[in-house]
Amino acid sequence: MNYSVVKAAGYVLVHTPDMIMHNGTTQTTERITNPDSEYLKKLPEHIRPYEKVVNYAPNQVYIGNLCPEDLKGYEMPWCDKDVEGAGRYGKFGEIMPQDEFIGLLKMSDAFDLVKLEKSFVTVIKDKLASHPLFDDEDIAKIKDGEDLSEIEMEVNEHHAEAIYHDGKLIGCVKKAHEIDTNLNAHVMYENLVVKASGFLAFKHLLYNNKINPSAVEYVIECSEEACGDMNQRGGGNFAKSIAEMGRAVNATGSDTRGFCAAPTHALIEAAALVKAGVYENVVIVAGGATAKLGMNGKDHVKKGLPVLEDVLGGFAILISKNDGVNPILRTDLIGRHTVGTGSSPQAVITSLITAPLDKGGLKITDIDKYSVEMQNPDVTKPAGAGDVPTANYKMIAAIGVKRKELERKELGSFVEKHGMPGWAPTQGHIPSGVPYLGFAREDLTEGSLNRAMIVGKGSLFLGRMTNLFDGVSVILERNPGKVEEQGSASKEEVKTMIAEAMRDFASHLLSE
Repeated sequence: MNYSVVKAAGYVLVHTPDMIMHNGTTQTTERITNPDSEYLKKLPEHIRPYEKVVNYAPNQVYIGNLCPEDLKGYEMPWCDKDVEGAGRYGKFGEIMPQDEFIGLLKMSDAFDLVKLEKSFVTVIKDKLASHPLFDDEDIAKIKDGEDLSEIEMEVNEHHAEAIYHDGKLIGCVKKAHEIDTNLNAHVMYENLVVKASGFLAFKHLLYNNKINPSAVEYVIECSEEACGDMNQRGGGNFAKSIAEMGRAVNATGSDTRGFCAAPTHALIEAAALVKAGVYENVVIVAGGATAKLGMNGKDHVKKGLPVLEDVLGGFAILISKNDGVNPILRTDLIGRHTVGTGSSPQAVITSLITAPLDKGGLKITDIDKYSVEMQNPDVTKPAGAGDVPTANYKMIAAIGVKRKELERKELGSFVEKHGMPGWAPTQGHIPSGVPYLGFAREDLTEGSLNRAMIVGKGSLFLGRMTNLFDGVSVILERNPGKVEEQGSASKEEVKTMIAEAMRDFASHLLSE
């Protein structure tokens, strides 16, 4: 079978200290329910500066300057240790500062909803003009700024969502409709953040891998937000809006939603579309969520830690037709949590891990690396959620023992060999399997690995439509280097053709 391949990947983070304070759900809820709380008073002292965010080891892994295994060389907690020689840019993308990202919000603004203060615009246009990703056409989208008094009036009198930088009001996002709650200023702010951060990841994917945007034919956006109006609340389409910004003029697209599992759903969908010959190049992309900023901030502040959920995440992955080089996506070996699976840990692991392995005649140990919920334990452990990736690996290993594919004494070594420390920000959909795809492409081409499994899980019950859990998985393999020509006949077809020709020839002789 001529499988599709993972051809390239891009990953970005955006440092958003003021958005933690003013847009993260934990903080905005606290401001409404308990405005004089000690947490809100202490919070500013626990916000990291940009330099500390860049020097943070998990963030350097996310953009590709360190490998996941490098984290084992740093004693936890990682947040009090700087990476020597850390940089803003990595092979997969970058860690963008907040002021430049606010400029991207305006660049993403197709309906003139974003208003920025004049002097801020002047500074930010100069900064973005020197950025390697953006040209004059991009910068021209950042229109001249407004007087601060105009912005203050929009915020105070017309319910615009304020934009802050360094604690100062420097802009706002206006509501897009007078009465439609789906187009109010808060929702428009969130959606523009998704679009801008997804666009940044998309641009890095193209730029770093020398991909012509016109080669992209389809885009699948798989974040956790939804855009629409009162007549179609989740109508979309983030995907096409990002493709438009990235000048992918030959692309169409759509949005896929599945809570945290959506990126792996999107990966499988993209692989199937390419394998079927519908499109040759499909990009899956996702931007970050302001709501998740500082989500566990109360626990971090209580324990004297910095608020570690201080970045938006974004990624973009290119899925292409088989080139005989890049890792193949085994769309015949898919794990899926079905309606009838059940929600016990054993049922989940069986449906997502062992079912696809059994179909391929593989053992648990035949997968060199499992990429599960790759959440950063520096964030989750102080919040009481433990080390999420390690817990997943232990469950997989336990099933391996039960299946007699592992000895009990090998449990620890299995986690060490087949697992990885978590490094992704807790942005819901961002950690769910896909952060490893950039490294997987390298490990399965230049490295020594042969198979990896990407596992995405989702909490559908959060939408209050069902109590069901969700999840899907897919196996990646080293490319065997054999590519069938599109439309060429298989061996069996050739044999059939020869047999038919011989029969025709014999019939012809007999008729003479």
